[in-house]
Amino acid sequence: MSASSAFNDEKGGSSSVGEPEYGHDPASGGIFSSDYKRHDDLKEMLDSNKDSLKLEAMKRIVAMIARGKNASDLFPAVVKNVACKNIEVKKLVYVYLVRYAEEQQDLALLSISTFQRGLKDPNQLIRASALRVLSSIRVTIIVPIMMLAIKEAASDMSPYVRKTAAHAIPKLYSLDPEQKDQLIEVIEKLLADKTTLVAGSVVMAFEEVCPERIDLIHKNYRKLCNLLIDVEEWGQVVIINMLTRYARTQFLNPNINESLLEEGGGGEKTFYGSDEDEDEDEEEKEKKAEVAAMAKRKPYVMDPDHRLLLRNTKPLLQSRNAAVVMAVAQLYFHLAPKAEVGVIAKALVRLLRSHSEVQYVVLQNVATMTIKRRGMFEPYLKSFYIRSTDPTQIKVLKLEVLTNLANETNISTILREFQTYIKSMDKDFVAATIQAIGRCATNIGEVRDTCLNGLVQLLSNRDELVVAESVVVIKKLLQMQPEKHSDIIKHMAKLTDNIQVPMARASILWLIGEYCEHVPKIAPDVLRKMAKSFTNEEDIVKLQIINLAAKLYLTNSKQTKLLTQYVLNLAKYDQNYDIRDRARFIRQLIVPTEKSGALSKYAKKLFLALKPAPVLESPFKDRDHFQLGSLSHLLNAKAGGYQELPDWPEAAPDPSVRNVEVKESVPEWTKCSSREKRKEKKVEKPFYSDSEGESGPTESADSESDSASGSESGSGSEESGSGSESEESEEGSESEEEEEEEEEKDKKKKKKELKKPVPETESEQSSEEEDRKIKRKSKQRKSDSESESDEDEESESESSQSESEDSESEIEVKKKKKTAEMKPPSKPVKKETKKEKKEMSLLDLDDFEPAPSPQVTPVNTFLSNSLVTDLEGLSLSDSVLSPATIAPSSVLKNYELLHRITGEGLSVEYCFSRQPFSPDANMVAVQMQFTNSATSDTKNLHMEDVKLQSGMRVKEFPEIELLSAGETAMAVMGIDFCDSTQAANFQLCTHTRKFFVSIQPPVGELMRPIFLTENEFKKEQEKLLQNLGQLMGMNEITEKLTLDAKCRNEHAIVQRVTTAANLSRVPCGSDKECSPPVPPPDHPVYRFAGRTVTSSSLVLVTVATKEEGAAQLTVNCEKMVIGTMLVKDILLALTQ
Repeated sequence: MSASSAFNDEKGGSSSVGEPEYGHDPASGGIFSSDYKRHDDLKEMLDSNKDSLKLEAMKRIVAMIARGKNASDLFPAVVKNVACKNIEVKKLVYVYLVRYAEEQQDLALLSISTFQRGLKDPNQLIRASALRVLSSIRVTIIVPIMMLAIKEAASDMSPYVRKTAAHAIPKLYSLDPEQKDQLIEVIEKLLADKTTLVAGSVVMAFEEVCPERIDLIHKNYRKLCNLLIDVEEWGQVVIINMLTRYARTQFLNPNINESLLEEGGGGEKTFYGSDEDEDEDEEEKEKKAEVAAMAKRKPYVMDPDHRLLLRNTKPLLQSRNAAVVMAVAQLYFHLAPKAEVGVIAKALVRLLRSHSEVQYVVLQNVATMTIKRRGMFEPYLKSFYIRSTDPTQIKVLKLEVLTNLANETNISTILREFQTYIKSMDKDFVAATIQAIGRCATNIGEVRDTCLNGLVQLLSNRDELVVAESVVVIKKLLQMQPEKHSDIIKHMAKLTDNIQVPMARASILWLIGEYCEHVPKIAPDVLRKMAKSFTNEEDIVKLQIINLAAKLYLTNSKQTKLLTQYVLNLAKYDQNYDIRDRARFIRQLIVPTEKSGALSKYAKKLFLALKPAPVLESPFKDRDHFQLGSLSHLLNAKAGGYQELPDWPEAAPDPSVRNVEVKESVPEWTKCSSREKRKEKKVEKPFYSDSEGESGPTESADSESDSASGSESGSGSEESGSGSESEESEEGSESEEEEEEEEEKDKKKKKKELKKPVPETESEQSSEEEDRKIKRKSKQRKSDSESESDEDEESESESSQSESEDSESEIEVKKKKKTAEMKPPSKPVKKETKKEKKEMSLLDLDDFEPAPSPQVTPVNTFLSNSLVTDLEGLSLSDSVLSPATIAPSSVLKNYELLHRITGEGLSVEYCFSRQPFSPDANMVAVQMQFTNSATSDTKNLHMEDVKLQSGMRVKEFPEIELLSAGETAMAVMGIDFCDSTQAANFQLCTHTRKFFVSIQPPVGELMRPIFLTENEFKKEQEKLLQNLGQLMGMNEITEKLTLDAKCRNEHAIVQRVTTAANLSRVPCGSDKECSPPVPPPDHPVYRFAGRTVTSSSLVLVTVATKEEGAAQLTVNCEKMVIGTMLVKDILLALTQ
């Protein structure tokens, strides 16, 4: 009986017709919980004498565990079979025991003698499994037995058992830290192991047990560097992180001359201006002079072992594992010379094709890197453009990177991007964009006026959040040059009648008070208006009215004396004690009386003192003291177990500690000549030379390896022409180099008796061998990928061997290629046309071709008039708030249309893209993904024989002429479901076959989001509820529910509702956005709005939360059927 049949039997009902199917009854707690006989049956099978029955029982039990079912009550029956002679049964028993040994410690201890016998088993898997179970029993009494077992396993012939011993070391250490000294001996022994299988695990054990014992690494450093490329991926991550810390203690800083000379000046200061004391400046000048003198005396020479590490980690930038790429990137950032760090930019940009979680981590690190080394990512500016489908946290991080990359050359492009982002429906993102514009204006003086004009236009926006954010940013910008912008201050003064957001009103009043001498006629009038509405204002606004009154009293007492007294009298009896205190304090300060103290003389200096302009800095400015790629860096707080990155040593430690003794002996005179020869050879033809343009992204080595992987050159041809030329030249240089190597080998054979490897030269020797090894691999990879592109009829298994590590990029490029063919204006995908294309599109994936560096034009001309007018139009008009601009708020769900087995290799998935369908606004856009898993091409993919219910319509997708084997294509079709959930049936046809398929929409996809304010929402609800008595208007359906434990915060509720239905969140009213004195409601109400796609009927959803997770769901909808179905879907989403 096979495992799959056992799995089906376990579900129940698959073998006989009359039996009930366990697990399909929603009332039952699970498959096995209600059926105790099934467990008895398993116990009988385990007690049987037949190995086949035992094997079957174990397969079913392991299947239970794999599906998350509790099988702990079977422990006694399973543990008896640990002595079974059948290897297959034994393996499965050990799998079970590893899972439950910690929970059932007493029963596991009874079988400890069997585990000890298992340690002597001839089968390496059994030995490893026995050790794994033994180390899983967390009882201090067996620590000596575990220690003995680990020591024996560390000397085992099988590398797999030695790897398991390395995994057991941290477990034993956490159980009994007193065993540390003995465990270090085992770690030292395992570090000397030469197999790649053990390397990653033993370094992990080293990091857990004794990371401070760096002396254990010295002798194994070169071996670890050379093994690195062949270690498994997670081992590579651990080793790279350990070697980063090691290198920081053993080598000198390669940027010592540059970094200290630039400290306190240069690029950093121009980007983030900081006011520093003159004393500090003098100290820095002295330091610079010292460093310059030292640099002249001692030119920096990189340690060969340092170079070995950089050279051997570089190929891993092409790894398919994002963690490995990130680890290498942080190693280069922390250890490499400045000129070579640029090589990591391209690899990190590639990771932005990955899942949003990976993007989030990568962008956090890129944001930190762009502060120190901005030029590295400038050619990839377009990769950081924001897509409408990006989650908010990704959008904010991309904004951060774009702001960091902004300079005089590219600012016009970036501001055009920001102008688009302000029209987004994601309010948090819009607020972040406005702050980014403010930072750009602060850092680049030439665009300050342009940005100010654009932000002033935003003040007439309908959305209060946008206005408030704009006011706050304008306030900061105006502090830099207030005298030039009195007209803007006047304009903002006029807005006090309209703006209701407390923070914005307070900011305007502060500006008028601070610069009242620039607007002497308007300021008293503003105070008059504010005094009239004083009692109705929020606390934060009242405080600023009092400040404004005090400043005007001191500068213009003739006009404002009575007004000031009136305001202070109102404040004297205010309910808030802060306001009462402020009024008393100011009255004593500005109105001199006999009792008033000495402070009143200085009132004018106190109130009208010059305030320094705020410095708008990046939140990532000081994050680089955490190691990049670490959890601490991500959280910006020290996480448990984090090890600080050591500072570079001032003097280089002794490099001879890494030399390994060699037993053979030779005459001393051969050492010099062989070493010089080797050095000459290295200088002539290195594998990754320093002069290959590592600082720039168009590096020839990268272009070679990328094209060799077959991802870009095969399917998108995104590499630049120069990249392909350098590739050819490098192939030629490689062949020459190999010829030279052969000659060198012949010479070595002749001198074999005289020559010996000397300790000092070992690093060169090992790195030379590694060079040859890497070259052979890259050549083999290249020939594999070339043969793959030549022969389309290869089998899947063969093609998968030469598959690129950059497969995500490949798929994206292919998707782009297919969608481009389907759009009405056809876009050829050739290199030449891409270079000619000038328009910058957000969705272009042509990022890997680095942008040519734009020419720097004079400051007075590079800001065109069109840019100024564009930025002045930053306002958000009503048309912009149309649903078309609302981005999908959640991850889109994919549905299967055609399985690859049914489709004979052709599989089709579809999702509802939640984007407007441009040919017909009344249709729902359905995005389809075709994948050809067969070995032959599929041709003429199209639709036929469409069968629809009355009223429904379909806009077919354009015919796909050719879908090559292994390729993927995208297409978009439109369906008017006529506001019903009835399926659209049609035939999917190829050149040989026809398949009957159907698309049925969930009710939540039959609507589109619309933007309503809270007041509009309530008005619509009331207006349409009044018509209920006349049997027309909206129907209201109300359901009470208990929210799922994980769904009791704002983010979770909004996410689940918007995932279930394509609705827009209605922003809360102004009372929710007021200053801290008014607390938020204990039980908030969440509102969502949308219209049905076909009939534009209004759909209003309200989720009112109550105590202890209780809530009430209300749906108002003119269409009763849609309302009822929507209630069910949202109810399910919120309670599961």
